Amino acid sequence: MNTIKHLLARYTVFLWALLKPLGAWGILTIAALDGGFVGLPMDVVVAGYVYTDRSHFFWYSVLASVGSVLGSIVVYGVGYMGGEGLLRKRISAERFEKLHSSFDAHPFWALMFPAMLPPPTPFKLFVLAAGVFEMGFVRFVLAIFSGRMVRFLILSLLTLKFGPGVVHLVANVFRRHFYLVLLVVAAGVVGWLMHRRAAKQDQEA
Repeated sequence: MNTIKHLLARYTVFLWALLKPLGAWGILTIAALDGGFVGLPMDVVVAGYVYTDRSHFFWYSVLASVGSVLGSIVVYGVGYMGGEGLLRKRISAERFEKLHSSFDAHPFWALMFPAMLPPPTPFKLFVLAAGVFEMGFVRFVLAIFSGRMVRFLILSLLTLKFGPGVVHLVANVFRRHFYLVLLVVAAGVVGWLMHRRAAKQDQEA
């Protein structure tokens, strides 16, 4: 365990050394790489920027979200240009059909929802699926940006309140209670959709 912590500490120092010359744009660059096929510790990066420059927390959330969109476009393009075989290799046939049904019924929410959640959510799998199921590009961009903005803004506010150590706390909660957190968030989204539908029906009546 100590060896792992030591390696992570050295990796973080190395990462910050690369980002420092880029200034605020470093967060966009890292987010773009993370949104593509390269996995990087985005939460640590965002928390670090916010903690060292608290007044620009909203700007950093925007940059991280935009970067994530840019990187995700690459994965989306792979899926759109013929990535069905790649997607089928990574999930079961049953899950493939469930994903297909979700994107057919509610494409925006099928992507925004996982975009809101930190690891271990298999976010890139949903991005690939969005391309495979030919989700509209504008809706794709809006879903990614909206979900990531919610995620990074909440992380920024938590960092302002509790410090950068909150990243490890959130990560531990998700690792230990992933499905419970997923259920709570899903219930919230479903409740909001039902409320929205009921309000719409009242207006039409």
